[in-house]
Amino acid sequence: MSADTRRQKAERIRHLLDTEGDAVHENTQVFNEGRYESTANLDDYDELKNEARAIKEDAIERLPELIDQVTEAVEANGGSVYVADDAADANRYMEEVVDGRDVVKSKSMTSEEIEVNESLEARGGDVWETDLAEFVLQVADEAPSHIVAPAIHKSREEIATLFNEVFDPEEPLETAEELTRFAREYLGEKILDAEVGMTGANFVTADTGTLALVTSEGNARKCVQATDTHVAVAGVEKLVPSVEDLQPFVELIGRSGTGQDITSYVSLFTPPSDSPTFGGNELESGDDREFHLVLIDNGRMEMREDDQLRETLYCIRCSACANSCANFQHVGGHAFGGETYSGGIATGWEAGVHGEDSAAEFNDLCTGCSRCVNQCPVNIDIPWINTVVRDRINRGKDGDLDFLVEGLTPDEEPGGVDLQKRLFGNFDTLAKLGSAFAPLSNWAARTGPARSLLERTLGVDSRRELPEFERESLVEWFEKRGPRVGRDEARRQVALYPDAYTNYVRTERGKAAVRVLEALDIRVDVPPAGESGRAPLSQGMVSTAQSNANAVYDAIAPAIAAGHDVVVIEPSDLAMFHREYERLLPEDDYAALQEHSYELMEYVYGLLENGADIDVLPGGDDERIAYHSHCQQRTLDLEPYTVAVLEDCGFDVTTSDVECCGMAGSFGYKSEYYELSVDVGETLVDQFTTEDTADRTVVASGTSCLEQLDALLTRRPAHPVRLLDTQ
Repeated sequence: MSADTRRQKAERIRHLLDTEGDAVHENTQVFNEGRYESTANLDDYDELKNEARAIKEDAIERLPELIDQVTEAVEANGGSVYVADDAADANRYMEEVVDGRDVVKSKSMTSEEIEVNESLEARGGDVWETDLAEFVLQVADEAPSHIVAPAIHKSREEIATLFNEVFDPEEPLETAEELTRFAREYLGEKILDAEVGMTGANFVTADTGTLALVTSEGNARKCVQATDTHVAVAGVEKLVPSVEDLQPFVELIGRSGTGQDITSYVSLFTPPSDSPTFGGNELESGDDREFHLVLIDNGRMEMREDDQLRETLYCIRCSACANSCANFQHVGGHAFGGETYSGGIATGWEAGVHGEDSAAEFNDLCTGCSRCVNQCPVNIDIPWINTVVRDRINRGKDGDLDFLVEGLTPDEEPGGVDLQKRLFGNFDTLAKLGSAFAPLSNWAARTGPARSLLERTLGVDSRRELPEFERESLVEWFEKRGPRVGRDEARRQVALYPDAYTNYVRTERGKAAVRVLEALDIRVDVPPAGESGRAPLSQGMVSTAQSNANAVYDAIAPAIAAGHDVVVIEPSDLAMFHREYERLLPEDDYAALQEHSYELMEYVYGLLENGADIDVLPGGDDERIAYHSHCQQRTLDLEPYTVAVLEDCGFDVTTSDVECCGMAGSFGYKSEYYELSVDVGETLVDQFTTEDTADRTVVASGTSCLEQLDALLTRRPAHPVRLLDTQ
């Protein structure tokens, strides 16, 4: 990426932060809080998600069969089914069906995908969006910024100004009630006059041809019942085998998307309906109503055959991934989105239906934090999809000196990878060199010319402090020092994994970890295991990550074979061991490492619960702590262990509930994303500068969290193990 491109992207993000960020943040937070509360009320939440996942897996596996089945069911009812190869094919068919008549539509992202409005309007008819938010965007001539709440970026005041300017009502519109009433009356007339009603479908049952529509306003029912012709547009992935299969989705979709136990309207249509229609102001027989189900392929069947993108088709378009994403919360879908789709899952959709170039525009906004994973109602591994597409985008680029780059770089990637990505993806090599030449390397990197060069050529923002490398790595320190607990008196034996940042930059936390474990009668070894693969994986360098993973396992395997435990300081590396290594290592190696690896404070908690003497650790004496847990630590449900240990040691702990620190790691260093990273981080800062928290010691578990808090607070944060250090 050129310096000009980075500058333009930064300006675009800055503009959205200023103009849309506040509204998006406020509204997504409402959705999040509702989702947490609503799903907590489900005794069988995880079981429902597993059931929904199983239904989607089965449906996508049997998709050709289900298409044949739904075609037979709809035609038996008197309707028509058309399976469109792509957007042009779908629009051609619908142009013939509509034939220039006026159309009223309910909300449908699939119709946005194929741009059906433009196609039908070109044939002379009027097309009206009847969903309030979609109507607002139609009037404003804007694209949706959210797949469930398309106008989430607009405030009530902005909508009032828009309506007053465009429609010039007799009395200015101001309140939400006035705006809603105006739109309802205006669109009510359009619905009465229209001859064609168009809807999407959240689900289509193959056995009966039943459409399930989940809406908040009831406009979909009006579009169906008030018109002579009903056209339903849906991607082929919306098919489920039977009506009975709808049950878990009805329970999950509203809770996951908007935090409602159930949305205002759950409508089941088995068309064509014979209920009366409106002709002028009179009811007429609906016996002759037409129904057309247009099923869209548009790349979906290819996605079905793609092992890495297939999971995307399980998506039920609930938007939980977007709402739970810190970056999305601050810029919305106009930055974190492509031609049609937005949020975490958008990378898979855009790559599949529009192509990788569309996905490339926003893919890097996913930091891989995994916060979305536990929120997805069908358990899609969204960060992995983003990583795979990022890898493909990397491999689609060719450089003039590829042969030279490939020969000189220490990774497994082709020459066309962006140099910025290659820099951050090879942090372990960079850290080794920085450590070997410290302190000279630290001094050189801080000079004005060096920072200017890094910013111009690699996009490393000069406002972000660079890490200072230690001359002696943690591994070297331990080799000289050796273990201090004998094998015979040891409670357990541990291999302490030396992540790259702890090994070369923040060695003090690694030393503290060794001393704390030894105080609890643990014999510790620190093997030279190398980079976990997290750094290259964050840049979409999958081959390099796989190479790193195999090297790490080889270094740790002797300890595992000997029955020792593996303890990890950095949560994102433990997440690699427990999640991503399933895709990077042979099955048996992954299972062995996953079974024997623990986060540091989780391990300390386990030792204390099993009889270790807490009195050997320093007492907290009610010291007031403000603690922020790392994203991936929360995904693995490990935060409670740290809080429990600190409280048991006598610390007074309050915790943050913000989604993310803003990723001051490789994401926050990039000049195009620096301001977004800081903007996200300020939300955490606000929590740690209240009357109750302003004087508390700030503690965080993740490297990126610590670096962000260090940059944004006047108090220097610490890793929790530093509070327990016996030295």
